Amino acid sequence: MNDREMIECRDKGRQMERLRAIMHRLRAPGGCPWDAEQTHESLVSNLIEEAYETVDCIRRGDHDHLCEELGDLLLQVVFHGELAAEAGRFDLDEVARGISDKLVRRHPHVFAGSAGSAAGTTDAVLQQWDEIKRAEKGDEAEPHLHRVGHGLPALLRAAKLQKKAAKVGFDWPDEAGVLAKLREELGEMEAVLDDPAAFEEELGDLLFSVVNLARTRRLDPELVMAAANDKFERRFGAMERALAQQGLTLEAASLAQMEAAWQAAKGEPG
Repeated sequence: MNDREMIECRDKGRQMERLRAIMHRLRAPGGCPWDAEQTHESLVSNLIEEAYETVDCIRRGDHDHLCEELGDLLLQVVFHGELAAEAGRFDLDEVARGISDKLVRRHPHVFAGSAGSAAGTTDAVLQQWDEIKRAEKGDEAEPHLHRVGHGLPALLRAAKLQKKAAKVGFDWPDEAGVLAKLREELGEMEAVLDDPAAFEEELGDLLFSVVNLARTRRLDPELVMAAANDKFERRFGAMERALAQQGLTLEAASLAQMEAAWQAAKGEPG
């Protein structure tokens, strides 16, 4: 596909081919200097940023921009595929073949016909997936939590570790136990307020217990925290506007004035 074909291509069925051709052209001699300089390592922050921007669109229900954000995320995959192809390691076709083969292997209840698994519930499917994954990786003898969630943000990894442990029965029988543990961890943290190292450890245990409580309620702690962040941002903005109406800046307002405006903001819709 030449430059003109790339620019003018309108064939819906050829857009992936077009994207790959554009990426190849950008990296080729005479292409874009910035694209030509990138490596797998230099693109890590871009990959994370695009993933989070996509998540933000989904969480806000912004379907108008979701297509655009998915495109930005897809570009990262294509970019890494191009880098690997240039180095002779693999290409985008191998990436697609690998994930396609994995999906077929790990869904025997769908693709193996009558001879396949009879997994008929979500829980059964997830257990089957995990068993097949462990068998494929040859890590049946590895510790159950070996490398679970490595690379994830700590909050997400905590939830993933807890879910994996719960699959083998290491879990609270009911929510009351989780709440009791949460109170216990809070007490242990309060008992070491004057010991920085111990306080840090106990604070981590408390946060881990909070994640456990979210999990027992089938809530995603990352989304819960994101919603709390958004609420704080909204209320802080409302407080700032209220102070401005009184002729006060944030820097000039007293703590009491900010607290009064904050309490008023809490009563606003949303």
